[in-house]
Amino acid sequence: MTFANVGTLGAVPGRRDELAAHLSRRSDVLAEAGCLLYEVGVGEDPDTVYVMELWTSAEAHQASLQLPAVRESIEQARPMLSGVFGGFRFDVVGSPLRDTP
Repeated sequence: MTFANVGTLGAVPGRRDELAAHLSRRSDVLAEAGCLLYEVGVGEDPDTVYVMELWTSAEAHQASLQLPAVRESIEQARPMLSGVFGGFRFDVVGSPLRDTP
């Protein structure tokens, strides 16, 4: 079952766009780990980045956090993060855009 992780990342004031650019860098490692979609966005809040992820499973998402390239990316992002996080996770049960079993 597809797993969704949708969240907000608080950025240090003035570093939102830098954080968004960092999170948007191409990563073939994510696709190889089971990531189906990873979209990064910004809105009206000047200190918030939005991330929407779809994974083949919750386990694939969790396992990706242990990959060296992912851990390195997280460490590089830390100075840009304010520590304010939000969001939600869920198992996808269907979509009107595709047939589901």
